[in-house]
Amino acid sequence: MSGHSKWATTKHKKAIIDAKRGKLFAKLVKNIEVAARTGGPDPAGNPTLFDAIQKAKKTSVPNDNIDRAVKRGGGLDGGGVNYETLMYEGYAPGGVAVLVECLTDNKNRAVSEVRLAFSRNGGNMADSGSVSYLFERKGVVTVPRDDLSEENLLEVVLDAGAEEILETGDTFEIHSAATDVVAVRTALQDAGIDYDSAEAQFVPTMRTPVDLDGAKKVLRLIDALEDSDDVQEVYSNVDIPAEVAEQLENED
Repeated sequence: MSGHSKWATTKHKKAIIDAKRGKLFAKLVKNIEVAARTGGPDPAGNPTLFDAIQKAKKTSVPNDNIDRAVKRGGGLDGGGVNYETLMYEGYAPGGVAVLVECLTDNKNRAVSEVRLAFSRNGGNMADSGSVSYLFERKGVVTVPRDDLSEENLLEVVLDAGAEEILETGDTFEIHSAATDVVAVRTALQDAGIDYDSAEAQFVPTMRTPVDLDGAKKVLRLIDALEDSDDVQEVYSNVDIPAEVAEQLENED
């Protein structure tokens, strides 16, 4: 029940080094607002909101920003924006499949920015369904490795619905059915184990390996997509081998 995803490690480190904090905060706050609007402003009765708030706190989003987002989303201050969730599909250079999840109040702007990012970075958008079949919606809970072993972690989360645990450098990723993500997160909390994030994500069922040049091109496209305020998440099935990831890190 174990695996390895060097790409996740690379992305995690890249996010820490390169993330534009203002944009990242804005996207996390937007998630909170939408979660509060959808399921109500009480985190105790809205697991999606609870997890969105926890993720924002782990990323050092100020509490005032979080509180305002909850109030806006919950209709407690009369403000807020109606956001629409949109999914776009495409290919990065080398045939790497890409899913782009947008949360926007302007569909025309969102699709225009996504299309521009693809075209300027050697990729191309694809018809609906041509890429999404390569991904599954899964619950993903990220746990710092610290002094934990995979075996100890598995004992805690197996009965909660965990399907596999991946080693991703300095973290573990626990995968489950999307509907079990709250149960897995709760099992960790009950056991006193800290976690970084818990959310539903699109996980690739098969990956496309790339060399150094291919990795650079894929990462360049992903960076361009993530630079859009309307883009919340970018998922890909890129497989960056360990030796290529090491070359990328040495070049940074």
